[in-house]
Amino acid sequence: MEALIEQGRQKLKNVGIPADYDRPSSDAWRSLEDEIAGAQKVRQPKELAAYIDHTLLKPEADKQAIIDLCRQAVEHGFCSVCINPYWLPLAKEHLKDSIVKLCTVCGFPLGADDPALKSDEARKAVEQGADEVDMVINIGALKSGLYQEVSQDIAGVVKAAGGKTVKVIIETCLLNDEQKIEACLIAKGAGAHFVKTSTGFSSGGATVEDISLMRKTVGPELGVKASGGVKTADDAMAMIKAGANRIGTSSGIKIIGR
Repeated sequence: MEALIEQGRQKLKNVGIPADYDRPSSDAWRSLEDEIAGAQKVRQPKELAAYIDHTLLKPEADKQAIIDLCRQAVEHGFCSVCINPYWLPLAKEHLKDSIVKLCTVCGFPLGADDPALKSDEARKAVEQGADEVDMVINIGALKSGLYQEVSQDIAGVVKAAGGKTVKVIIETCLLNDEQKIEACLIAKGAGAHFVKTSTGFSSGGATVEDISLMRKTVGPELGVKASGGVKTADDAMAMIKAGANRIGTSSGIKIIGR
């Protein structure tokens, strides 16, 4: 696996894509460093709450469902709520007296938006209170070998987010191992804080094998988020053991055993 990662690094270097990023000193990076260290110490499901993005991205989710999601996140101490952008003002109001972060999505779920639109979406999300933005990579561009375009797409969102945490969804179920490595390295070089497995809206979700590969590729500096199909305590603990430090799931309450 190390040879395949090095091969990907050299391939990107040959076309002028950086595989590393000179991280600025910022609250987002410092918080991430603490989170990664903390996740490595998790030994039982009840300790997972602080590493869960309590997620509701279904198109039919209504106002009351978002209010309930926020209440549950505060009650159980989840890291964040992850919702569609439309609901950001509502969720911000219901989280205002808590430490629960506000996470939203960008270019979701296909990733094939115009890069300028993605950047604008991220900028508006931050203006509306988002602490974290989960963007979808341009999957077709990656598979076409258009690495500069993919890198610029991610970098544009990172810049627009103004220092807020950016997670890059690479949709692992649609990629082979070589492409997963390329996606992770491009995301790292473009300044993203996390790589993330899945939208939950494609043909597959997170696997232990993919989490392990992603962690080995990005090293200890970046976050790795497992999302899609993580429904039980055993699932979540396996992802953490494999190298994830964040879990995206709608089953958080069940996972922590409450």
